[in-house]
Amino acid sequence: MQLAPVEEQMWESSPANTPDRIFDRDIHQHYDFKETPIVTEINREKIPRFLESLRLSDYIERRSSYQRRGRWTATMKSRLIESFILNIPVPPITLYKQDLARYEILDGQQRISAIQEFYGNKLELAGLEVLPQFNGNTYKKLPQKIRATIDRRSISSVAILAESTSNPESAKFLKQKAFERLNTGRIEFSQQEMRNIFYAGKFNELLLKLARHPIFAEAWGIPTDDRNPELKENTFYIKMEDAELVLRFFALRNVEHFRLGMEGFLDLYMMKSLNFTDVDLNYLEELFVKTLAIAHKIYGEHLFKPFDPQSQNWSPKPERAYYDGIMVALSRYLPDEAKIIARKERIIEKTKNLFNKPESHLLIEGGTTKAEIQQRIGIVDEMLSQVIGE
Repeated sequence: MQLAPVEEQMWESSPANTPDRIFDRDIHQHYDFKETPIVTEINREKIPRFLESLRLSDYIERRSSYQRRGRWTATMKSRLIESFILNIPVPPITLYKQDLARYEILDGQQRISAIQEFYGNKLELAGLEVLPQFNGNTYKKLPQKIRATIDRRSISSVAILAESTSNPESAKFLKQKAFERLNTGRIEFSQQEMRNIFYAGKFNELLLKLARHPIFAEAWGIPTDDRNPELKENTFYIKMEDAELVLRFFALRNVEHFRLGMEGFLDLYMMKSLNFTDVDLNYLEELFVKTLAIAHKIYGEHLFKPFDPQSQNWSPKPERAYYDGIMVALSRYLPDEAKIIARKERIIEKTKNLFNKPESHLLIEGGTTKAEIQQRIGIVDEMLSQVIGE
């Protein structure tokens, strides 16, 4: 198995306070909670004053990687402004206070962007339901009385304080749980969206970058042009399920250390990824791109799509489990690339035969136990080994 430098040591047993132990222990035994484990600040400011605060570079850190891929339409932005005019309550912005004076935006980026666009006269109101007479207006074009009304409105924010615990692992855990509870019943985040928020960093950015690789995106039915309006309608893309698939490739290469179920193991790998160096990241990027390129050279338009022995056709849709098997197994044979490409037709023939075997259900229906994951990767691994050895 080809591993990045840090991957070779990151699964070694370590002191009780290392990240993987967070998941392995009962949380109440692991953390030394204070009497009030989470401290929050609740602030309320007039919109113009809030915007002025945002202009202070050391006040709020606006990291685009924290945000969901779905972007608000002009109508959604406009109706937020309409809510301010009508004095309809708007959900508070959720912030995380890193130190004495700096905040991160956990939730509310779209609301903030909409307000900034509006006050910058870059947003023309559209799709207003109660006040359609103001459609087509920017802030500057609205009647002075309406502008004054909006200026008097306030926006609330809830700040979670990092200093509520001295243990950095506890801080990360409490930050995540507070965010989840604040969003209960209001926003449904996918697991990968949550990872995108709480494990932001260079590795997370790499996942998002690789998910936009043309071969990969096309295989999963995602528009490859970032300007394509259909991209924002693609549920797979919006929920970051494509980024999760890239993560699965990296994590399941370490399947011998699998535990805590699929979601828990992916969380664990993301936490450990915070220690990756630039050398590790460059290695992993090259590994993914090379493996993907070889898989595409073999299977072409049928990449990650199972074969149906009954109809003698490839499935029109890719499958996650089959993707796991192909990508992880192939990554083990990169030194044999020349033989693999030369024997492409033989690999396709033997791949079709895989789906006649009883265990082929693991390549279609999946299975999330360690044994099932190892078996489905092993099915493809054995097939490749046979072809290379012929």
